[in-house]
Amino acid sequence: QVQLVESGGGLVQAGGSLRLSCTVSGSIFRGIMGWYRQAPEKQRELVASIYRSGTTTYTESVKGRFTISRDNAKNTVYLQMNNLKPEDTAVYYCRAQLMGMDNWGKGTLVTVSS
Repeated sequence: QVQLVESGGGLVQAGGSLRLSCTVSGSIFRGIMGWYRQAPEKQRELVASIYRSGTTTYTESVKGRFTISRDNAKNTVYLQMNNLKPEDTAVYYCRAQLMGMDNWGKGTLVTVSS
């Protein structure tokens, strides 16, 4: 059974940093890993993604502030978030996709105070 477990969320002041982790059980980690977020009353959006090769993509609003990385030996993907802004407040979800399989974590809350 595939499981994605996120950790690292919390409350931080604007300008601060957090690092989110997502540990994945199962072979699906070989696929595309992504971090998404959903703010209250807004649609879920892709924040960053990373392929097994290491190729990354970012949504425009986080470029230069967030970094996605993966440790293939630990089946873990990270999201380093620096210079956080109040508008980054959201529930952050981890997603794993591989050959038609698509799994999500339960999310971790990030709150950025001004």
